[in-house]
Amino acid sequence: MTGPDMAMLLAGVFLVGLGLVHSWLGEVKLIGPLLSPQGRSGMLVHSRFARNVLRFAWHLTSLAWWGMGISVAMLAAPFAVEPRLALLAGTGLTCLITGLLILVIGRGRHLAWPVFLAAAFCCWVPLA
Repeated sequence: MTGPDMAMLLAGVFLVGLGLVHSWLGEVKLIGPLLSPQGRSGMLVHSRFARNVLRFAWHLTSLAWWGMGISVAMLAAPFAVEPRLALLAGTGLTCLITGLLILVIGRGRHLAWPVFLAAAFCCWVPLA
């Protein structure tokens, strides 16, 4: 493995690790306490939907970093993925997972899910 390949692989590992730590620490130190019955205020008191959106939005950041990390790591793969294909595949997969999670967790109430699914589809069209 060449130096640039190792750097891309490490960048991918760092981004995936960052996403794991971000979700775990955020849940323990910020989101969990903020959404606890004692920490709630305003809209968070009465709206379970708002609490779910806030929690999901926090973890969505981690999911995006995982997608970027996987895309970058794919560039270092021994089978030499073309950069355009790695970007499209990683972004498409990230959008698909995000859209499905928003659909299921939000029970279709949050309108971002069809946009993410459409973006996933559009990323995969050039791969076919």
